[in-house]
Amino acid sequence: MDLDSCLIKCKYLFFLFFLNLFSTYVYSNSITQPSISIIIDDLGYKLKEDVRALSLPGPVAYAILPHAPHTKKMVSIASQNGKEILLHQPMQALENNDLLGPGALTLNMTQREFIQTLEININAVQNIIGINNHMGSLLTRHPGHMQWLMNIIKKNEYIYVDSLTSADSVAKKIAEENQIPFLSRDIFLDNKKDLEYITNKFIELVAIAKKEGSALAIGHPHSNTIEILSIFLKEIDKYGVKLIGIKSLIKKRKN
Repeated sequence: MDLDSCLIKCKYLFFLFFLNLFSTYVYSNSITQPSISIIIDDLGYKLKEDVRALSLPGPVAYAILPHAPHTKKMVSIASQNGKEILLHQPMQALENNDLLGPGALTLNMTQREFIQTLEININAVQNIIGINNHMGSLLTRHPGHMQWLMNIIKKNEYIYVDSLTSADSVAKKIAEENQIPFLSRDIFLDNKKDLEYITNKFIELVAIAKKEGSALAIGHPHSNTIEILSIFLKEIDKYGVKLIGIKSLIKKRKN
């Protein structure tokens, strides 16, 4: 190949590179592009699994329990990696309350007890952008207690994410009344822990995002969940959606 032909080819490749770069930039910043967000719940108890979960690529958010054995370590790693952190606040459920763990908010608390418990929990999980509920199928039905919660959230300028463990949750109503940035999950990724189920739920998540414009999933640091997400999130553009953080999802839905 002569020098002129080489230069022409180089210029052409150079042009294609920047055309592709520009197209990618425009597309990735379009508010109309379908977007997904993912929260990994329940961090704090299983060191190996939690650390692996924290290595997921992109702006995955992490909900950390307040008084678990590895709470501080998970907060430290998430903060160092620039991840969004939520306080995964235990709340009374209709059943299985032996699984709540320490720091739970319950219906038999006075307002003072409720607020003190919540503030202790907030101090235990540093650098949070907001709160989501761990369990809570009972407490999230009660407007009075949810108003106590929203008072603290508004005071600290946090967001609230409803894990939606009950179809009767009043969290959205109370959050809107208090003008608090709010999200509720669209899908649980791993109610079953087998690979096929989780894969199908991720595909469903993408389908919801393409239909509605965005979708929020909650998963857990189970080995199969992290394995599936590690594969899909590394090549997320192939699925026609963009992975965005929780704050970005709130902004997108406002727009």
